[in-house]
Amino acid sequence: MPLAVHRGRWTLADRAEAIYRELPFELPAGAPGFTATLRYDRRAGVLDLGCFGPAWDGPVGAGPAGFRGWSGGARDTFTVAPDRATPGYLAGPLPPGGWQVCLGLHRIPADGLDYELVVELGGDVAPPPPAPPVPTDRPPRRELPAEPGRRWLAGDLHSHTVHSDGELTIDELACRAAAGGLDFLAITDHNTVSHHPLLAAAGRRAGVLLLPGQEVTRDIGHAGAFGDIGWIDFRRPADDWLAQVTARGGLLSVNHPLSGDCSWRHPMTGRPPLAEIWHRTWWDRSWGGPLAWWQAWHPGALPVGGSDFHRPADGNPLGTPTTWVQCAGDDVLGGLAAGRISISADRDAPVLLRVGDELVALGADGSYLVDPEGGRQVVRGDRRSLPAGAGTYRLEAPDNTVLALCA
Repeated sequence: MPLAVHRGRWTLADRAEAIYRELPFELPAGAPGFTATLRYDRRAGVLDLGCFGPAWDGPVGAGPAGFRGWSGGARDTFTVAPDRATPGYLAGPLPPGGWQVCLGLHRIPADGLDYELVVELGGDVAPPPPAPPVPTDRPPRRELPAEPGRRWLAGDLHSHTVHSDGELTIDELACRAAAGGLDFLAITDHNTVSHHPLLAAAGRRAGVLLLPGQEVTRDIGHAGAFGDIGWIDFRRPADDWLAQVTARGGLLSVNHPLSGDCSWRHPMTGRPPLAEIWHRTWWDRSWGGPLAWWQAWHPGALPVGGSDFHRPADGNPLGTPTTWVQCAGDDVLGGLAAGRISISADRDAPVLLRVGDELVALGADGSYLVDPEGGRQVVRGDRRSLPAGAGTYRLEAPDNTVLALCA
């Protein structure tokens, strides 16, 4: 006997009234777990899928809100139990009482979208596959000039796993980052933190630092929340995201602000400290759109980059672009907060580094150094040191293609 069955038809008027809809069910005491299954015509529309329950002693920020998981449009079914859960969802105590499956009315056709949701007791979760072997052919670290007591770490601040809409497990992604010569990788699955408890061990196995992240995802723009700060409630206004992340000691980034229907359109009174200016959607880097957006939005926001890796077949490898952070030890978040940031097209591409009161351009012979006011000078030689003022500088090829950014 199902715990609940919901059937109906979502219309454009429903989406206009409220994009998130909670469908209730009652969980009995001592439940061994439950499975929710959503059915609709995926050829006609997209419904996002998630779950909330009573408050519980879960990850920071998740317990009071009762968050138990999110998979967006990537899954049609999930299971939650005390000792296991579908990736994207949180295992743990199952308080009896009122629970809700949350649907996001992401794409509704003009004539509406029929759906059926069934919630039942029980259900199995496939065990995770064994960790892949650690790569033995990791490229040697690129040695870059740095300030005393610090070093430049190569990383990627935007990636996804099976905990949202990515194809690879955390271990598979970590090994891929190590094989590409990256030192750190932020795993930023959509609207969930179910991956956070698994990152440290997977990172140690692969020899790469995995940073906890969440891509706070709405239909009018995405944001990257970095740090071990628990779950950020994506249903709230974007100013609340910034307040929550800041209060918990994390950093928030506006992600891919010019990216089709994911472009940033959230009204905000505050400004996040980071902006993902360099993203895989910046296909033609002679196009100044991302830089123009950043200067109009908040030129004081620190530029960062991210590949937004989901699966190998997409053709955008991890580390394209590479975000370099000058760190004391492994304190990547501290380096980001302090603005010790550079971005290059990949790990081995030309790079522009701020070292003390100088800029060091490597592999950039024949390019332009462009200062924050738009002034230009030609870089000569494979290694050139130049005086640095405040603000973000960049390297450009003669055809205006951006080669590197330096905060």
